[in-house]
Amino acid sequence: MQDAAVADLAEDDDDEPGWSAEEQGGETDDGLPADRFVDRELSWLAFNQRVLELAEDETVPLLERANFLAIFASNLDEFFMVRVAGLKRRIVTGLAVPTNVGTGPVDLLDQIVERAHELQERHAHVAIDSLAPGLAATGIAVVRWQDLSEAECEAMSARFEAEVFPVLMPLAVDPAHPFPYISGLSLNLAVRVRVPDEEEEQFARLKVPAVLPRFIALGAEGGDQRFLPLEELIANNLDEVFPGMEIVDHHVFRVTRNEDVTIDEDETENLIQALEQELSRRKFGPPIRLEVADDIDDDTLELLVDELGITEREVYRLPGLLDLTCLFQVAGLDRPDLRYTKRVPVTASAFLPNDQNEQDDLFQSITRKDVLVHHPYESFATSVQALLEQAADDPDVLAIKQTLYRTSGDSPVVAALIRAAAAGKQVLALVEVKARFDEQANIRWARQLERAGVHVVYGMVGLKTHCKLLMVVRRENGRLRHYCHIGTGNYNPKTSRIYEDFGLFTDNDQVGRDITRLFNELSGFAIEKSFQRLLVAPRHLRKGLLSRIERETAAARAGRRARIRLKMNSIVDEQIIDALYRASRAGVEVQLWVRGISSVRAGVPGLSEHIAMRSIVGRYLEHSRVFAFWNDGDEEVFIGSADMMHRNLDRRVETLIQLTSTEHMRDISAHFDKAMADTTASWWAEPDGTWTRHAFAEDGSPLDDLHRDRMLQIQRRKRQR
Repeated sequence: MQDAAVADLAEDDDDEPGWSAEEQGGETDDGLPADRFVDRELSWLAFNQRVLELAEDETVPLLERANFLAIFASNLDEFFMVRVAGLKRRIVTGLAVPTNVGTGPVDLLDQIVERAHELQERHAHVAIDSLAPGLAATGIAVVRWQDLSEAECEAMSARFEAEVFPVLMPLAVDPAHPFPYISGLSLNLAVRVRVPDEEEEQFARLKVPAVLPRFIALGAEGGDQRFLPLEELIANNLDEVFPGMEIVDHHVFRVTRNEDVTIDEDETENLIQALEQELSRRKFGPPIRLEVADDIDDDTLELLVDELGITEREVYRLPGLLDLTCLFQVAGLDRPDLRYTKRVPVTASAFLPNDQNEQDDLFQSITRKDVLVHHPYESFATSVQALLEQAADDPDVLAIKQTLYRTSGDSPVVAALIRAAAAGKQVLALVEVKARFDEQANIRWARQLERAGVHVVYGMVGLKTHCKLLMVVRRENGRLRHYCHIGTGNYNPKTSRIYEDFGLFTDNDQVGRDITRLFNELSGFAIEKSFQRLLVAPRHLRKGLLSRIERETAAARAGRRARIRLKMNSIVDEQIIDALYRASRAGVEVQLWVRGISSVRAGVPGLSEHIAMRSIVGRYLEHSRVFAFWNDGDEEVFIGSADMMHRNLDRRVETLIQLTSTEHMRDISAHFDKAMADTTASWWAEPDGTWTRHAFAEDGSPLDDLHRDRMLQIQRRKRQR
């Protein structure tokens, strides 16, 4: 889950612009109170706390707890690199404005730092006081040098000489050697040395090589798996690195830097070249956090603070190991007894061949009826990937068009597009090179596609293309048929195993026309005024959702049943939130299922007492977006790529598609019922903006696990086919 967590956070954390005076927390003309929002940054920290609470839960398998600890650390790194760095930059440049809750930027930074300190210390103690003893009891231990036998010390020192020493690059600090550049997120040793019999001390920085595993496996002892941290090995062989010098002291430290990228597309003639230049500067961003071992001495700390140019409040003294993303290595150990029960995605029942020895013809399956696939419960490989591969090899397929926001290394999706181009088909790939922290990979894939003859475009100036669209144009019986896939998640085979997402396959003519026109707008010159089955941002999506919220509000005021159900990663947009508050005041039943950030205050008397908000964090990363409106019983249900954030609604190309199958809508509704039920484990939003975990019944038994139950449900569905 490492890459998934990192990529998703990056996807969800673009900088937001300033808001209008009303949206900054003022009271509205119709009496919505000034304190109606929750700050988005503090809400994000609350989300990461939910991840941490899973790591604390002793009913969660041990290696999964290690994984959640690593995810928490990785998430927080990126939060600092993007969100905290952006806030600090705006403060320094004088461009920061009060938040949507009216908090001044300096005060907000203070609140973030205070909360981050609390969470990091709590995180460190979970690893030391709970996870480590638990792992040790099962035969897995991360040990210190002093725990090794004399023979093991000798063996490890030999490995140091052979495998580590040649890679090390000690950098001295003296009049001839200025303080070295410390790269972001690198682990380092601050070493103080002196010439024997002299008092004057000198400082050196020694980087722990990221090209080597963080944990070095020791020989098994009674069947146990024991690991020595790489920094421990280096620290106890410093006399080999600084021969003839007396080692006075050493301490581990780590720096986080601003790694955001800003491109002025209106002033840039070549987006790829400008982006590559900006990426080369990313690693030189200013430092925003210094993590140090809690036993660091004052002199070393003062030197680091002065040379890095940071403040005392940006220093995080932590017990135990720094950079607990290293626990991804532990979480990957081959110990199925310490993991969730293995669940293998099944092929969607609509794509199962009648004969088990045959391969299903996906075109025929989609022609029979629209197919809604739910990942990771249903397989990406036998649905999206299979459609692309079949299309690449089918002589009747004339064209393939696809958006690519994030994909994986050795991607079968990219391979299929290349094969289709080689076969002479028209292939268009819209590659979003501005997908944060995937820019370099996407540039590489874009150039590979171009060399293969794929028509590659990079979206629209000033907008990120975030929609998830695939269209195959096929000649059948003398006419052209459009086979379309509209999804809620990226075309990434790796993350599809742990991201929860929906995808609709359809050959509906109207959808085909809509998507054809949208691709023409993205790759050429066109301004589409409307679509039939799609809601598209930035031109139509906000208006379409607001009009439906207002329709439910009017129905409630007229005494009719009204209900709104929204499932999102995040909800921050003040205009949407205010519309939901007005709906709640009118009596609309509003159910929000939000994984991450939420600026909504749910359950506040007189404001949002009809709004219930839940969050589910667990085995899979909830990623799908669903928008359902009761509409006097003729329910409208949309799925798509957009969260309720300013950048999704106003500065991205996003797509929602309306479902028309009663079966699909009923399935999503039942899934939503399960998520919102009191008997399902989840976090509940409280009126004061905090979240309370509900994981156990009054008798102490665990509540239902949505992810486990959904997998079992879909597996039963396959068997009943």
